[in-house]
Amino acid sequence: MRLKSLLVILALALGLAACANDETEPETPELELIEATPLAAAVASEPAPTAEVIGDETALEEEESGDDAGAGELVTLPPVDPLATTGNIVTAGSSTVYPLSERIAARFENEGYSGIITIDSIGSGAGFERFCVAGETDIANASRPINESEIESCRAIGREPLEFRVGTDALAVVVSRANEFLEDATLEELAAIFSTAQQWSDVRPGWPAENILRYSPGTDSGTFDYFVEAVFDEDEEPILSAANLELSEDDNVLVQGVQGSPYAVAYFGYAYYVENQDTLKVVSIEGVEPSGANVENGSYPLARPLFIYSSANIMQEKLQVADFINFYLTYVNEEVLDVGYFPASEEALNAARQTYLDALAP
Repeated sequence: MRLKSLLVILALALGLAACANDETEPETPELELIEATPLAAAVASEPAPTAEVIGDETALEEEESGDDAGAGELVTLPPVDPLATTGNIVTAGSSTVYPLSERIAARFENEGYSGIITIDSIGSGAGFERFCVAGETDIANASRPINESEIESCRAIGREPLEFRVGTDALAVVVSRANEFLEDATLEELAAIFSTAQQWSDVRPGWPAENILRYSPGTDSGTFDYFVEAVFDEDEEPILSAANLELSEDDNVLVQGVQGSPYAVAYFGYAYYVENQDTLKVVSIEGVEPSGANVENGSYPLARPLFIYSSANIMQEKLQVADFINFYLTYVNEEVLDVGYFPASEEALNAARQTYLDALAP
């Protein structure tokens, strides 16, 4: 009997255990959830490096976006009151930049400046000599960039030259309106016209068998330097050894020389052609005429930048010079077209304005 009772109890215990097992099976998903929880936590704990990468990429995108925005923003200069500006200003250099500087100076004076602005038209090279060697001027006007030897000369007298882009010029190759045969020339023909060809027929058989009368800016002129660079690959010997060549730093002499003969030819800044277009004819180069659109799109072969130069120590010591450069960079694009030149790109003008701000930064 006792044995029977024990057997009954054992059976009941086994039954209860089986029931217990049946009841825990539905909790299997709960066990899976418990096991999954640490895995999710591990994934959540790993985002630290992942988040840093995303953050860096986002920051980089924002930085790049900011850079792009900055490149398109207009750099503005603090306002200048010409009435409050005192002291004289001396500039010298390029005959090409001369009419633009003269125009800006006239506006500066018309708006109240009572000092004296001296602007000498002596050529870019001579202008750099007065600025970098003699130290006589506050601003150098140039139709070419300053070269290394001129920079060294400036530094030797304690001046670190600062470059300010103020416009773009197109060299105009011109003949008299009485010239009925020359409308267009290639760069190769232009080189022959200003060097080895004796007569026009030497350049093209259909042109007159008449001597070529050549007029060129002098060797101190940035216009001469640029022409030699663009047409003669920086070798000035061919043009300087040409027959019937007259050199002059005075563009008016060149204009008068061409006006006097249908067989004369000259080159100078586009503005001088505009001033005298009633008596002169401009020649297309490589089939492209000098115009704003062709200069802007780069198709005209004889386009070049225009600059003024000063230094931070001059601008800091002579506030009238700083004021004039500020005024120049602020209003040049309102005047440049009327002078006969073309505006510098917004990027180049922004760079010039930033150079100005940096020069006067404390």
